[in-house]
Amino acid sequence: MATATESNALLAQERPAGNKNAARRVRVSGKVPAVLYGAGKNAISVSVDPRQVSRILHSRTGHNTIFDLNLEGGENTKAMIVDWQYEPIKGSLLHIDLKRIAMDRKLTVSIPIVLTGEAVGVKLEGGVLEQMLREVEIECLPADIPSAVELDISQLTFGTVLRVSDLPHDPKLTFLTDAGQPVAHVTSIKEEVAPTPDAAADATAVAAEPEVIKKGKQETAEEEPAAGAAKKDKK
Repeated sequence: MATATESNALLAQERPAGNKNAARRVRVSGKVPAVLYGAGKNAISVSVDPRQVSRILHSRTGHNTIFDLNLEGGENTKAMIVDWQYEPIKGSLLHIDLKRIAMDRKLTVSIPIVLTGEAVGVKLEGGVLEQMLREVEIECLPADIPSAVELDISQLTFGTVLRVSDLPHDPKLTFLTDAGQPVAHVTSIKEEVAPTPDAAADATAVAAEPEVIKKGKQETAEEEPAAGAAKKDKK
């Protein structure tokens, strides 16, 4: 199981804090505007290389990766990516939030749940596997953050539910997600029954019926004043 401490490094250059125009100029230069904060120190506006950021985000440990952040002419610190924004059309990075990490202080992070094996309920009983929970929240030291938690489902039978309490619990990790939260189960295949011609015709008639009634009421409302007028003339 890979942990979130990787050999990745991120170079950063300090930049003056500014408005959207200043951030746009950073992007035009080929960099991404970012903010570095945490560990009781002041926040710093920096710019980073989007290729290095993408490499970290697409590594085995993803955004939970702890890496060395080297600020030119400034501090060197352990950090992680806590938030990032993409441009919706082109998919390019717009902004990054970086957090300084103290290696001796526990963090709260979410890690993916990976199901392994083939469930008996699928293999022998004709059921369908459904994973209801894909991430679990944990607390641990930065060096102990796993890339994922694996759950063996090979003994999962039809109608049985595996929960957070069934996940392998490493003593270095504290699970914060409710232990009773369902993770996966094997369910039946839901078949869609096509409507018969008679049922389709009945549905069409029912759908059309309110329009006929509504139209009839409108005609009645329009006819009543005329009938009243004829009665008045007769007198």
